[in-house]
Amino acid sequence: MDRVGVYPGTFDPITSGHMEVVRRSLRLVDKLVIGPAINISKGPLFSLEERVEIIKEDIADYPQTERERIEIVPFEGLLIHFARQVNAQVIIRGLRAVSDFEYEIQMANMNARMEPNVETIFLMASDRHQFIASSLVKDIARLGGDTSQFVSKKVFERLKKKFAKA
Repeated sequence: MDRVGVYPGTFDPITSGHMEVVRRSLRLVDKLVIGPAINISKGPLFSLEERVEIIKEDIADYPQTERERIEIVPFEGLLIHFARQVNAQVIIRGLRAVSDFEYEIQMANMNARMEPNVETIFLMASDRHQFIASSLVKDIARLGGDTSQFVSKKVFERLKKKFAKA
């Protein structure tokens, strides 16, 4: 039986830190479901369709054997319901700082109560990516700063286009 992991997030936009978690997750699971969340309350810059397309573009350069193990499935509602829906045994969460851990441990414990057969795994961001947050990337881009070191070239170009319209 394949070990399925789900990596949920808003991915608005997907950053180098997110992509690091994707690469590392592929070492731990046989199949990785990247789940862009439909979360209107966060007021995403990119539509759900754009976020899915961006993720597809960012994994396009991965070796075929890795791409074949990744599925992108948007979801809405409870993460644990989504994990069940995709037959995941593992939820993968990236952590940047202690402040992330406080929130994430609460979520992991709630999910474990609702579904004890699904484990949550935390992957600490490398020191190169610990400070990267999608919200900060958007703020930098909105104010005309250079985000190229925080996102892929494709995401960088999309951010430039988004804020050129503003």
